[in-house]
Amino acid sequence: MSPRETDEQDTTRRGRGRGGPHHGGRRGGWQSADLPSAADAPAWFAGRLPDGWFSDVEVTVDREEITVVGTLEGTGAEGAEAEGRISRFRADTRDERIAVAGEAEARYGRKVSWGARLGDTGALFTHVAAPVMTRLRQPERQVLDTLVDAGVARSRSDALAWSVRLVGEHADEWLGQLREAMAEVDKLRGEGPAL
Repeated sequence: MSPRETDEQDTTRRGRGRGGPHHGGRRGGWQSADLPSAADAPAWFAGRLPDGWFSDVEVTVDREEITVVGTLEGTGAEGAEAEGRISRFRADTRDERIAVAGEAEARYGRKVSWGARLGDTGALFTHVAAPVMTRLRQPERQVLDTLVDAGVARSRSDALAWSVRLVGEHADEWLGQLREAMAEVDKLRGEGPAL
């Protein structure tokens, strides 16, 4: 099971094998070869979530996880009051969220993580912390070691995560355009002839 910070779920992980580089018309090689498409996940959650839970829902999907973060109904709550309302929602909906997550995990082959926000306050209840292996040459390792030695990060792993977050913040527009282009390629690939 993937390392994760959670008290919400204890469902069985689906096995993943190796497939061809574009198995099933999906990109990503063997890492996602066995995964069903989750393109309709936002619509599925919009239809499946109980009425009254959220005024708005954001669903984010990657190879390991579907993250569902909803905006709670209500206005004017800030700081500790908002944190308390989010905490109450988490406790009151726990069993039902586990049931919805189980259905989604069976449908999409990915873990489901939950969060909520109210005003400027937000909290993730669960999330997947997936290990990512990489090979770095000495100049790249020296960058990570500098961040560790300077106290910016506790370890090379933390330094690498910090670097990825920094790139994500500064290249957000470009990454969005890249994701849109990849989605269009996937769409065209799906419309092409079967081999």
